[in-house]
Amino acid sequence: MKRIINIMNKQQIPLKNSLFLLLAAIIWGIAFVAQSVGMKYVGGFTFSAVRSLIGAAVLLPLIFILGRKEASADSSSSRPTSRKDLIIGGISCGICLCLATNFQQFGIKYTTVGKAGFITACYIVIVPVIGIFLGKKCSKFIWAAVAMALVGLYLLCITDGFSMGKGDLLVLVCAFLFSLHILVIDHFSPKADGVKLSCIQFFTCGILSGIPALLFEHPELSSILKAWQPILYAGIMSCGVAYTLQVIGQKNMNPTVASLILSLESCISVLAGWIILGQQLSIKEFLGCIIMFAAIILAQLPQKNTP
Repeated sequence: MKRIINIMNKQQIPLKNSLFLLLAAIIWGIAFVAQSVGMKYVGGFTFSAVRSLIGAAVLLPLIFILGRKEASADSSSSRPTSRKDLIIGGISCGICLCLATNFQQFGIKYTTVGKAGFITACYIVIVPVIGIFLGKKCSKFIWAAVAMALVGLYLLCITDGFSMGKGDLLVLVCAFLFSLHILVIDHFSPKADGVKLSCIQFFTCGILSGIPALLFEHPELSSILKAWQPILYAGIMSCGVAYTLQVIGQKNMNPTVASLILSLESCISVLAGWIILGQQLSIKEFLGCIIMFAAIILAQLPQKNTP
């Protein structure tokens, strides 16, 4: 009986974490609409800076409330040794996030949204490949799921012939940077508080994006106010909520499985366009969605742990 309870407890954590990551993917998928609308009013660096700073500001009251609860519950449970990991981890995540989002932002200008979505989600292959060099092994189930997800993404995102241009190369760099972001979170999330880590990464990303925004884009308050709706959604939901769910959800989870679930962002964006904006969904795209969902289910099947 004790053994059964232990098995259930081991499976319960990844399931809860998977739901957190799935919710993050849903929020990011819908955020494509907000991002495209916001870019009509402000530059890429400006959009990234403002949304990141809003995301950080949203988390500050939550950190204060949770801090008071922890203090009243048990004052001796503080972890002074995690402060260094928290600061280093937050800044490292923020640097990766800043570079990844801005490469993606400017890459989309020179390529189609479909190709950008497909190339960005190639982190589902890059993550396990980098993970091999870091000693993180994956089972045959996971590699099969990665292959299925790539096929699904291709059917979902690529409508015409595939060729590499300037924008595609920028987005490919973005995919590599998002892979590093996932692996950095995988390293630091068990060592530090997820909400605080997320808050520091947003402040870092906002400040780093704000410097080129002031130097090259010269943002005006009137332009930012015109884009207040998409910026608020991107700041509160995409940054404040979704990225925090990613940090919390990746605890005790294989980073390759995490990247597979997060890649549903592309699938959700197509479905959101179909449901919310009334955009047509072809049989090929619908088949891509089904294959991607099947890949995620395959990755979640019980399997022997690999060291």
